[in-house]
Order: sequence, then C-alpha cells, then structure tokens
Amino acid sequence: MNRFEINRRGFLRGAVAAGAFVAAGRPVVGASHSRVEIARALGMPRPSLVAAEARQFAPVKIARNRIIRTVVGLRPFREEGFVVDAERLGDKLLVHNYGHGGAGVTLSWGTSSQAVDIAKDFLTTKAGRGVHRSSPRFAVLGSGVMGLSTARLLQRRLQGQGGGVTIYAKAIPPQTTSNIAGALWLPTSAYDAEIATPKFLEQFRRAAHLSNRAFQELVGPEYGVRWIDSYDLILREASLSYELAGGSDLYPQVEDHRDPERYFGFNYARQYSTMLIEPHTYLRALMRDFYSAGGKIVIREFGNREEIARLTESIVFNCTGLGARDLFGDQKLGPVRGQLEVLLPQPEIDYCYLSGSSYMFPRRDGIILGGTFNHGDWSLEPKAAHTAEILEGHANIMKGLKRV
Repeated sequence: MNRFEINRRGFLRGAVAAGAFVAAGRPVVGASHSRVEIARALGMPRPSLVAAEARQFAPVKIARNRIIRTVVGLRPFREEGFVVDAERLGDKLLVHNYGHGGAGVTLSWGTSSQAVDIAKDFLTTKAGRGVHRSSPRFAVLGSGVMGLSTARLLQRRLQGQGGGVTIYAKAIPPQTTSNIAGALWLPTSAYDAEIATPKFLEQFRRAAHLSNRAFQELVGPEYGVRWIDSYDLILREASLSYELAGGSDLYPQVEDHRDPERYFGFNYARQYSTMLIEPHTYLRALMRDFYSAGGKIVIREFGNREEIARLTESIVFNCTGLGARDLFGDQKLGPVRGQLEVLLPQPEIDYCYLSGSSYMFPRRDGIILGGTFNHGDWSLEPKAAHTAEILEGHANIMKGLKRV
C-alpha cells in the first residue's frame, strides 16, 4: 500500500497561526444566589425543586434558510459498552480502545488512560520485559479523538521507555468522525443499561471521572473547551430521580426548576454546568501537541490483522472505532447513525438543552441541532425527512420559550 508521512513542520506553522484567531470561551457566571445556596447557608434542607431565577434565554433562530451544512456521522456502538482490553498479536501486545458510542469525545482521556495503563503494567511485568528487551515503540491505529488522546498520553507517560509514537490512519482531522461530533461533555449513548455488567459500569464511571478532570485542565480558547449552562427538559416529575451520566458529582451547580413559562414550556428543567468542546479547534490542538512532542503520522489503511502484525512497533493500540468490526471481527460493534443540522452561529446563545433525543449546542462554528439515533444504519447521506424532523422538533421547543 502507498504510505507517506505528513509534513510535520508545515502543519505546525499552520496550527500556530490558526490558533491566534480562536475566540475566548465563556466562563460560568453566577450573578445571584439560588434557593439551594441560601438553604445551605442557613443550614436548611436542600429544596428538591428550585423556583426559576432571573435567567434569560435568547431564542435559537430555527429556520431552514439558516442551515449552513448538514452532516452525518456513525457512532461506534456496542450494547455491552466500549472495549479497553489487550491480547497478543504474534510477538506484539495489541491494546483495544474502541466502541464508545455517542461518548467518544467525552470519554477520550479516560479510556485512553486505561489503555495506556495496560501497556505500562505489561512493560513492568517479567513477561513484558522478556519480550521487549530493547525499548519498545508504539503504534496507534486511528487519528480520531481516541487515537490522538492515546498517542498524547503515550508521549507523556511511556515515551521514556520507548522509541516514539507513530499514528497510522486512513484519514486525519478534519476528515474524521470526531470532527462532526456534537461534543458536549456528557457520557451518554455509550452502552445499553440492561446489558452492561457491573464490572463495565465501574470501568465506565472511572473513565468518566478521569476524562472530566483532564478536560478541565484544557478549558480555554487554545483547546476550544469552555464551561456552559446545560438544561435537561423534562415533562414528568418521576423523571427527576435519574443520575446525570457518569455520576452527578461531575457536574457543578445542579438545580431542578419548575417554571414552564420560563423553561421552554416543560414542567421541569434540570440545570447543570458542563463543558462544551469545539471539535475543529480541539483536534487541531491535539495534532499540534502530538507533532511538537516528536510524533509521526503515516497515512495507511489496514485490511486485516496480518498486516498489523507486520508493523515494526512492538505495542499497538487499536483506536479504529467502527473499523474494528471488520478489522478485528467484533460483530457486536455496529453503527448508530446521527444527523446534525448546523445553523448560522448566534453568539448570544449561551446555554445548551437536551430533550428526549433532541439537543442544541451553541458552538463557534454554528448552532448544532441533533435528534437522530438510528441503530444499524450505515448511510452517510443526509436524509431530507430527518432534516425536517430535527427542525420541527427544535422549533416546537422554541415555541415554549418565554420571550423576555
């Protein structure tokens, strides 16, 4: 197969220049005290439902003529949850890190840390030292958010034990599925709760906590990560008993509101703070960091395990996402198709909302409107019917917004 190495110096010059134009992120601001804060100060019980404060919401302008692009991505979903595990591949160690569903960006630092720990533990064992008598080199398959995160952690934590990190990928950002992710920090759509085992759920929770902490350290315009107010819009009071994905302790300033007139016509709204990631800025920054630390990218697509076994690197990380289905025979892995409608940016929109399958994220590159989760659908072509459904769903939500 044809292979070539990306021009590292040229990329770095472009990345540094582009970084100068990234706008600053919006910090979380608390202008007034909620009933929760007052109750805490007075030693009173925490109210289960908090009356709405003077929060004003600018309306999202939902209109077909404001669409600037429609994008489709295939989430790599496994009902049992993602795979972070290792096996032998000839004389190599093969470490898997794939199958994150709709939570790839969110969980990227967490599961990549778990994958790198597997390699680290192996290298410290007698068996590992015996196989790798000389300094091992590391290969990472895939250059989406999982591959880049794994590669960066290898550079930080294991490169002193090895001879460098090479990423092998058939495409690089911005031509990856990660580039079209919604990218709100919220580890949802990652597994089927009726099938996932307690062991996996513990691994999932650990990954969420690791990743949340890592993203906090990247908040700012350089990486395109910012804190933002988010709202789950809820119709039934019984639904308020749920825990936020990954653990409610990961989300500061959680409050429950009852005020349909102010909260989009919904009986209840759960408010919390989380992080919003701008994929184009974020992935470009990871590429820059990877190159700056001496990393190398080789454009190459693998057809089978045997081709991977012939790589010169002694430890290989599989971060191929949905590609692992054919490459490694994981038939439990399948696509969940997601279509996004991107509207013209609105700088005044300073909040996110989620309602059922619908969600709205206000990014610098446009207002992201989502609402499709189609299991088993491999089509990457936009569907007019889905566009209509997404626009109608969000327009109805906006109808319930009190104009102020």
